[in-house]
Amino acid sequence: MTRYLLGITGAPGAGKSTFSAAEQERLTRLGERVGVLPMDGFHLPQAQLVRLGRRDRMGAPDTFDVDGFVATLERLRQPGPVTAPGFDRTIEEPVPDAIEIGADIRIVIVEGNYLLHDRDGWERVRPLLDRVIFLAPDDRLRRERLIARHIAFGKTPAEAEAWVARSDDPNAALVSGTAHRADDIVREGAA
Repeated sequence: MTRYLLGITGAPGAGKSTFSAAEQERLTRLGERVGVLPMDGFHLPQAQLVRLGRRDRMGAPDTFDVDGFVATLERLRQPGPVTAPGFDRTIEEPVPDAIEIGADIRIVIVEGNYLLHDRDGWERVRPLLDRVIFLAPDDRLRRERLIARHIAFGKTPAEAEAWVARSDDPNAALVSGTAHRADDIVREGAA
């Protein structure tokens, strides 16, 4: 059995996790066996980000283990179970082997910011995906979601806004420039 890998991408706060969960539920109701692989589990550990001087830019392309992510996608193309790291937002750390994609899973929804990025090793990702959907919400809505998320995980409103401006917004600009490589673009919330 060859797995079908469906990519869901978009800027930080685009709603990738929500969209992926809804798509997983929809496909499951249709009788498919579906797993989800978030790219977040491939964040470099905090200690490594500090050593690299990249803690304040966590979420940028070079703050992920792109080689590990690509290797996991390649393993998903083979039969058998695959384990992958998850991500614990409460401590902002990857969690080894937190996700298991069983051998019976036929469709894997792969979600993350840089599925269509074409530099620094990320160019190896797109050829491994069967289809990629790019989520393009209204920018104001996207920023509101991000600020609310950061507050929910312990930042003050001022810290959340500063983080979005310093880290999430530059990452969003980079990701938005990759939309033309997607098979489909889903727009949301534009008024």
